[in-house]
Amino acid sequence: ISLEEVERFYKFSCRCHWLCEIMQLDTNPPRAADITADLRKQFAFLSGRGDNGSPIIVFPEFPAFGEITDREFHNVLTYLTSVPTDVGFILVIDRRQDRWAAVKGTLLRIAGSFPGNLQLVLVLRPTTLLQRTLSDILFKFNKDEFKMKVIMLSSVSELHSYIDRTQLTRELGGMQDYCHEKWISHRTQAIEGFALMVKRTAQTLQSFGTELAETELPNEIQTTTVLLSTHTSKRDKMKEDILVALDQGSRLLESINEPVMRDPDHNMNQDELENLATVQLLSQLDETERAFDEFWVRHQTKLEQCLQLRHFEHNYREEKLVTFSEVGISPAHADHIFCELTSFEERVCLQEVLDRASALSREGDELIQKSHYAEDSIQPKCSELRAISESLSCSLSTKKDYLLRAMELHRRLERSKWVDDGIYLLASQPVDKCQSHEGAELALQELERYLDNAGQNQMTELDAIWKEYEEVLSQQFREQVEKVYQKQTSMQEMFDKRKISLKKLAAKQTRPVQPVAPRPEADGGSRHASQSEEEENLAVLRHVMNELLETERAYVEELLCVLQGYASEMDNPAMSHLIPAPLQNKKEVLFGNMPEIYHFHKRTFLRELELYTDCPELVGRCFLERMTDLQIYEKYCHNKPRSESLWRQCSDCAFFQECQKKLEHKLGLDSYLLKPVQRITKYQLLLKQEMLKYSKGCDGADDLQEALTSILGILKAVNDSMHLIAITGFEQGNMSELGKLLMQGSFSVWTEHKKGHAKVKDLARFKPMQRHLFLHEKALLFCKRREENGEGYEKAPSYSFKQSLSMNAVGFTENAKGDNKKFEIWSSSREEVYIVQAPTAEVKTTWVNEIRKVLTTQLEACRWNKTSLSLDEHDGYSSAEEPLNSDPEEENHKKL
Repeated sequence: ISLEEVERFYKFSCRCHWLCEIMQLDTNPPRAADITADLRKQFAFLSGRGDNGSPIIVFPEFPAFGEITDREFHNVLTYLTSVPTDVGFILVIDRRQDRWAAVKGTLLRIAGSFPGNLQLVLVLRPTTLLQRTLSDILFKFNKDEFKMKVIMLSSVSELHSYIDRTQLTRELGGMQDYCHEKWISHRTQAIEGFALMVKRTAQTLQSFGTELAETELPNEIQTTTVLLSTHTSKRDKMKEDILVALDQGSRLLESINEPVMRDPDHNMNQDELENLATVQLLSQLDETERAFDEFWVRHQTKLEQCLQLRHFEHNYREEKLVTFSEVGISPAHADHIFCELTSFEERVCLQEVLDRASALSREGDELIQKSHYAEDSIQPKCSELRAISESLSCSLSTKKDYLLRAMELHRRLERSKWVDDGIYLLASQPVDKCQSHEGAELALQELERYLDNAGQNQMTELDAIWKEYEEVLSQQFREQVEKVYQKQTSMQEMFDKRKISLKKLAAKQTRPVQPVAPRPEADGGSRHASQSEEEENLAVLRHVMNELLETERAYVEELLCVLQGYASEMDNPAMSHLIPAPLQNKKEVLFGNMPEIYHFHKRTFLRELELYTDCPELVGRCFLERMTDLQIYEKYCHNKPRSESLWRQCSDCAFFQECQKKLEHKLGLDSYLLKPVQRITKYQLLLKQEMLKYSKGCDGADDLQEALTSILGILKAVNDSMHLIAITGFEQGNMSELGKLLMQGSFSVWTEHKKGHAKVKDLARFKPMQRHLFLHEKALLFCKRREENGEGYEKAPSYSFKQSLSMNAVGFTENAKGDNKKFEIWSSSREEVYIVQAPTAEVKTTWVNEIRKVLTTQLEACRWNKTSLSLDEHDGYSSAEEPLNSDPEEENHKKL
């Protein structure tokens, strides 16, 4: 802290302290606002000044003076005598309409408790003959008791010989138009209010000045910017308060000076002069403001210098640390880094960076020349910047060559995808067609053509790669190269084995078909080809298994990243100010049961999958054992629409942006919230398209098929339930009481009602209703599908409930007249028939079979219950089963 700062703060602080002391005198109790009720009794008031400047206090006619309490008397006189005076007060006591006893009582009370110095007491004695005579006689005998200078006056004219008429009210023959209520209002609302405002402003100024003086300079740009902004805002608020006080004081001053402005010969009474003196404290407030401004300018300059220093240090670090030592993790990443380097080089060529470094060093020199408080810190940085500027141009070429070498190796690794294509080529060659000479020749030529075309993409020996790209090989990059090379070696071995097998088959001589037993060599060749196919299939399975494990590990890492980088941050107090109100306490809605999914995969599923690394054909057992656990995805998918809606509402908030920035993610949170849905779908694709395809005949093929069926069952349950929760308007109890949802789909539906012996079809018989049917174990629901709205998971259909049929009271006809895609469902002895048309005949067959299963199960359960209730009853339909009976009109159709 410089000596100049200390001096300015001291000067400012002294001004504030002095102003506060002056205001303390003017605002000390009692204030007029505190004793308004006592003042309104008007048993005493200030009138003006005597010839020597003594304040005049008038005690007007007040018959109830004796009833004034000591507290009231003390409060009023203490307030009135608070007027500064060096010569004492003059009291004028008007008792012309009173008795001598009242005069004596008043004088004794004043003598005993008057709080100020008395110069003179003038008493207008009673005017009646008796009381005037008594006053003259008794005053002489009691004069010594009063212990103050008292002059008895017979008339107002005598009073005017002591006090000028301009200082007296009209009741005393004076010239003042005095209004006591107006005086009280003026004192409470204007004079004292202004004095209190000035006092508070001075105290706030002093407090704020102390805060500024004690402020420690921050070390970060953001903190310094916020501090400068905060202090500037407070300073602006202080200036507004000062301006308000000055404005109010100016208006008050104009009000006090108004009589003088109207009449230049007007003489202010003492009360007006005192008010004028109070308001003239404006000049003191103005001086205090100027002292504060001087101190503020110095403080603001220091904060701005601090901000300049932080920017200088930040830019210095950026210039100093500009390096391009990264090699990237992929060709795209390397290309991105190279583009950045090229862009940087272009800017350097245009002298932008070098000019900026030069300008920054000049800026540092200017700060030093302006006596910046951090001169010792700036000087070495300026010197280093100049050195960096000189070496930057030389290093760019080297760094560019370095990155080009890394990009070259990345592209070589990228071209290694031919290995995966080669593995699938081996797997796609049909073994049965290779048994002939021509087939083997064609397959061999196909392999050789592939190897010829892929030859340019093959990697050289590792030692040559290590030597050629030594300068760019980080540990991660080295491991990536080793992995690709190992995959290439494995694929090459598989190609060599296949070529040997094919050459053997191609070398066989073609012979005419003869009825002779197969030669042992032919059987051996077949066995060899079969063995070769099994090895190739196993190699493919291992490749798929490796892919499954790699993606599983990546999946677990992504879940952990989301939970730590987003979910945990929602509980971080330091981030709470960035979370918008709609997102508060909504972590479970946004992330669903993702923590449960993460712990299951991390602690259980991934570890168990790793046990099948060497026997991938048996991995179906792992899925079957954990099929119940995998049902946790149903809960996640059910919550996904709510999560999606919340994300769309808050996706642009600063909290998500800050988390994404910290994680260095290119994609937003919504992409990662979709990962569990994508993962459960990926399992069925791996099982169906990869595992089952290359595990035919293996021990675990049945387990793989069963696992696939179970996974598809989970996906179907999720899909069905997503439709089920979209039903609105169902008020016939809890939907869970309807039993398991078996099927759901959209159909065209006609309805006909049978009244008496006549059939009455709906008016729209030729235009079917479009209905979405939900088949449960206990009921069939008819719903109307609504239009899809929204985006993403919000873009889902909704259904309005229309009708339900209890499955224990329906019958159905498999084939309706005229269309193989129609079937009928009817209830109440066919009084109400629903003709349902499926999109295809296959869909109709599937639904008919499922409905038959439900009705057959109910029929068997009904028969079993009847048998258990009465062994003597004959087997048959009960009344509840009547809807299942055939209708005479449809005897030629198949019904249940």
